Amino acid sequence: MPKLPDDCQTMAEVRAGVDALDRELVALLARRFGYMRAAARIKPSRDAVRDEDRKASVIAAAVAEAGAHAIPADVIADIWERLVEGSIAYEFGEWDRIRA
Repeated sequence: MPKLPDDCQTMAEVRAGVDALDRELVALLARRFGYMRAAARIKPSRDAVRDEDRKASVIAAAVAEAGAHAIPADVIADIWERLVEGSIAYEFGEWDRIRA
């Protein structure tokens, strides 16, 4: 198990921690995209896939969470913009695939 950031004494320890965390993040993103597959299955029409109000809400929540953790809100906003747009594109693809 990698060391926590404050316990790292070497760059090798830092890199091991980052690499382990990246694997965890990808696993969490895989679960998030699973929810996008579920949404594509549940939504009754293709027009329901894009929801700008929901998109804004998701990004705002991530920015607020960034503030609570004292990490750069602007970076989180940029990451979540890309994540949500990628999720929407994925959901469109899944919606089309399911109904093909």
